[in-house]
Formats: sequence, structure tokens, C-alpha cells
Amino acid sequence: MKSILLRLLVIALIAASTSSFAQKIKVGYWTSGFSLGFGAVMEQMKFAEKEGLDIEWVKFAEVNGPTRAIPTQAIDLAFGAPSATSMAIAADGLPIKIVLATQIAESQFVVLADSPIKSIAELKGKKIGMTAPPSAMHAIVNAILENNFGFKPTDYSVAPGNESRLAQFLTQKDADAAAIRSVTIAQMNEVKLRTLGSVVDEWKKMTKSSSPPTLAVTIVHNDYLAKNPEAVAKFIAATRKAVEWGSKNKPQVAEILRKAANMDATDSLAYANQWDNAYFASFEPQDIATLKRMNQIFKAAGTAKQDVQDSAFLAEPYQKSKLIK
Repeated sequence: MKSILLRLLVIALIAASTSSFAQKIKVGYWTSGFSLGFGAVMEQMKFAEKEGLDIEWVKFAEVNGPTRAIPTQAIDLAFGAPSATSMAIAADGLPIKIVLATQIAESQFVVLADSPIKSIAELKGKKIGMTAPPSAMHAIVNAILENNFGFKPTDYSVAPGNESRLAQFLTQKDADAAAIRSVTIAQMNEVKLRTLGSVVDEWKKMTKSSSPPTLAVTIVHNDYLAKNPEAVAKFIAATRKAVEWGSKNKPQVAEILRKAANMDATDSLAYANQWDNAYFASFEPQDIATLKRMNQIFKAAGTAKQDVQDSAFLAEPYQKSKLIK
């Protein structure tokens, strides 16, 4: 009898220690766009759980859903949150920290293959398809055209729209050129296009930096961060491992997307093949400098109202994540 009770006591102690080891965290992400691919891989492959986290995934149908949910603590951490909105709420003094850059603001300047336009410099006086203001990509493209090519906003006209509309503008010749994501270009396999240049390359030229423009970041509520700094570092470590895994396992990424987003085989593989162009997990000094430069550009474009305080950017959890193997 004593031996049975002893065994039961040992089992209870093991269960209690396991439960206390798994740190709870509510993570929100937008289940569309490029957030979908990264989020689906994180969720299905359980990278965060493997770091000892007890994850409650909270999914949002609208891109700014996570950034609206985090100040009220409906979630603890927002994964793949829009960089522009995240910096805006930080600048407003809401209790959040930006702790990681996760998604690249990636697009290509393209024309139809038979277009007489041979370079971005020849787009003066032309109609260019791009996302509509006040989007981050709109502000980035305008800044590149002004700083790298000397264009004023009056030197070209804009055909605004989402990715599918931009592709339509181009194929129907309602725009002379467009700034379109590589994944969209890969899915336009029946249309012959020619690339004039890369938004990422032009950004690096403009900023004289190796860090790409950042479309999305990870933000965390201050209260959760103060109480659970190790959990945040573990989540960042999981994110970094997911980036590496996705880069090396694109067919598996495509399979996850087929199930998570009901994509066909062609579109899911096209999406997966753009993994290295879309995702990263870094918060080095140059990444923080890039976000600050972006906020300056957003202010100049009228899409941001004020500067973001240095205290809104916290690199310590990222640095701690590097020690987690």
C-alpha cells in the first residue's frame, strides 16, 4: 500500500513540475497575407511548445486585430504585427514593447515583358501600381522613388490597390509598371513580366544599410514581459528556429499551407518558395535603426504623427534567445 501511495505521490510531483515549467502565453496573429504562412508553420510544427511554452493561439481575420487586442491584454504577444501600426501605438504611449522584426517589406518593380521601359528611372511621367496610402509599402515605394531617383509625387501617378488588383492593372495595361510582391509574381505564371528592380535592394541603397525594410514585428504587453521575460525570449528563440526550418523545408511549408489555407499545390509551393524573401527573425541594432528610419518616412508621408521613443524597442529578449539552443 505504501509503495502504491509513494508511486502516486511521485507521479503527482512530476505532473506538477511539468505544469509549472510550461509557461502560458496568449499569442495573436493575422491569418492572411504573409502572416498566415509564418503563423501556420509556428502553430503546426509547435516550435514554441518545444521551448516549454503553453501556447494559446488567438487568430484574427483583420490585419490590425492583434495590435488592437494587445493593449487590453486580450493577448500577451502579437506575432507578425504591422510595423507601422505597432510603432504608432508605441508612440502613443500604450504599454507595449517591440522585441523582434519578423517580416520583410518585399516587392519588385515590374513591367510587362514587351514594355519599352527598361529601368526604374524611366518611370517618370508613368502610372505605377502600388498599395494604397496609408500603407507602409506605399510610403516606402514613394521614399525610394524620391531619394534614389529624384521623383516628386507629381512626377508619376499611382494606381492603388491590393496585390490582385495590382496584377490586374498590369496585365490589362491600366498601369505602366507596378510594385508587386514576389509571391504574387510567382503566381502570375501565365503573364510574361520583366523586373526593373527590387524594393529591398533599393531600400538598402537608400539607407546605406544591410537591414531590409520591415513589414511586421513582434510586440509584447509590458505587464507580461515584466512577469515572464524568459517566456518572451523562448518565443523569440522558437521564431528564429521556425525561420531556419522553413528555409530548409519548403515542400513541407507548402503542405502546411495547403491544409491551413486551402491553397492548391501550385500556389502553396510558389508561396513557400518565397520564404527567404519574406521572413527573418532579427533585432540587431541595424534592425532597430531601420524601424526608426521607416517611422521618419511614415511621418514625412503623413502616415505617422510622432517619433517612437527609444524605450519602445527592447533587444534584450532577442539577445537572450541566442543563448537558447
